[in-house]
Amino acid sequence: MHPKIRRGYVKSDERDFAPGQVRQLQKAQKDILYLIDEGYDLKHSVTFVGDRFQFSARQRTALTRATAKTENKLRREKKCLQLVQGQMLYIDGFNLIIALEAALSPDTTIFRGMDGAIRDLCGLRGTYRLIESTTRALQMIGAFLAEAKVKQAVFYLDAPVSNSGRLKTEIYEIMTQYAVSAAVEMVPNADAKLWDRECVVSSDGIILDRCISWINLAAAIIAETLPERRIVDLSNAY
Repeated sequence: MHPKIRRGYVKSDERDFAPGQVRQLQKAQKDILYLIDEGYDLKHSVTFVGDRFQFSARQRTALTRATAKTENKLRREKKCLQLVQGQMLYIDGFNLIIALEAALSPDTTIFRGMDGAIRDLCGLRGTYRLIESTTRALQMIGAFLAEAKVKQAVFYLDAPVSNSGRLKTEIYEIMTQYAVSAAVEMVPNADAKLWDRECVVSSDGIILDRCISWINLAAAIIAETLPERRIVDLSNAY
């Protein structure tokens, strides 16, 4: 049995992402978007605007991950595909699984970015442990992919991250239960394996800007499996 832990839960989020604060974040995001569209650096723009609004570090991280230049947002939207039968998927393993683990913890903050992708504030930092919701997240993935009749799902896991080997074993076990053809590759850097792929599953902005096409799988799974889940909306800075 894996421990019952709320992935990514931080008590201060109850204040930082309360409805009133979300409205302030949305207002600030418009200012950030204006600056980056004018050529200013995203990190410096978030710092400048965040200082004005006196945002916390986690609020600034959410704004950084949710906001993209208008041209990048439009390009990502054009490259986003629907999941259809017979597709070959290339999955940013930790990215997808952690997002679903966070979604399964009702008090953990997840948010929708300007490109429609669901993101979290968990932060991997080289360490990872399997928890009770890991199994449930993989079951959600397995059930969804089985229903979609995908050709194969290739999961890329960053080998240097702790417990990546144990996660690999669990992915195989659960995908087998759902009769999903899966492969798990342990690599030094998962991002580099996804940059030039089609049908990529990730919410990492750098990957989405560089890949040929992507599928917003976390958002689709959450919408179908956890329809009442609260998602902080940072999707519309216009």
